[in-house]
Order: sequence, then structure tokens, then C-alpha cells
Amino acid sequence: MATPASGLRRSSYGQERPPTLVDRFGVWLSTRRIRRAVPDFAGKRIGDFGCGYNASFARTVLDAAEGLVLIDVAIAADLKENPKVTAIEGTLPGALEDLEDASLDVIVVNSVLEHLWEPERVLAEAHRMARPGGAVLINVPSWRGKRWLELSAYRLGASPREEMDDHKAYYDPRDLWPLLVRAGFKPRDIRCFRHKFGLNTFAECRRDDRSEES
Repeated sequence: MATPASGLRRSSYGQERPPTLVDRFGVWLSTRRIRRAVPDFAGKRIGDFGCGYNASFARTVLDAAEGLVLIDVAIAADLKENPKVTAIEGTLPGALEDLEDASLDVIVVNSVLEHLWEPERVLAEAHRMARPGGAVLINVPSWRGKRWLELSAYRLGASPREEMDDHKAYYDPRDLWPLLVRAGFKPRDIRCFRHKFGLNTFAECRRDDRSEES
């Protein structure tokens, strides 16, 4: 399916305006959940797909990680110059196609799928690139979260309107789980649940040797 031209982002999150207080709180909650899923990033190769201009989460693990693959429309200059970072500026899912199979220990897709016309392709690429034993971690706003996000953006002015206007979908666990299975993850390797007071859905997918069994 072709991606509608109107759906192509021209800037990364955080590139044109700093995050609001509400945004920073949301990022903190997401980071806390990610660290519960993967307590130690030491020596790991990490992919952050749709990382945002300043790659806020990736910066917190940069010192510990073996290396990072950061992907977004635009990425801050200091990250592109860091020898640990492979920075790919482009749109999803196309920017993922040249990355190697089974090359990443942890893949983070945080508040990204809701902006995409082809979320399943990104999940399939994440499955392809995860190493055996690796983790793919996905955070998306839920349908309950839609109400709060739109209130915050359109009524209160506490979140960027342009981000809400770019949303293509919202995901409860029953919406996200089938996409993960179609992307290649086995049901036994998926944990999918609500978090952030029910305003978001989180999925923790493991890629291990059993996932290749027939």
C-alpha cells in the first residue's frame, strides 16, 4: 500500500519546539516501563525507531550501550557525531530496510506506531532485526488516551496540536496484539497490557530460538 503524501513527516518530534511538561512526564513514564522490561543495557546494541530529534531515551543508555541505531526524520548533530551512534535520517518503514537481520539486542518503538500508515511493516522489520534473546518494546496511546491527549492538545494547550493531528490510529491491547502476531512474534513471546493509568498500551516481545520453531 502506498503511503499518502500527506502522511510524510517533515520534522522529528522535539525538533521545532521543546517538549511540554506533560510531554516530559509521559517520556519519564515510558522510560520507567522500558527499564523495567530491560533493567541493564550494558554492552547491548539498541535500536530506537522514531527516536525524536533529541533521542531523549537513547541518551539515557548511551554510555552503557555497545552501540545505538537511531532513526528519525532528523536527529541532533551531536548524536550523529557520536562514534557509538549510527544515525539514519529518513521515514519509517523505508529507513529500516537496509539494516542487518538479527543485529539488535533491544528495539524501542516508543509513541511511533500511531503516526504511521504501515505500522505492521515496522513491527515486521523489528522482528527481523531482533537478535535471539532480544526484546522489542512498543509503547502506543490507547483509545482512552486519545481523549486525554486531545483534551491536552486542543483545549488546554499543554501538548503540541501538530502531533495529535498526525495520529493515524490508537491501540488497546486487542488492537496491537494481532499486529504483533502478523509481524512474526509468537503469542508465547508477547506481553501486551495497559499502562500509564490506562492511557497507553505497552508490548514486550521477546525474540528467542523458540520463535523459529515450526
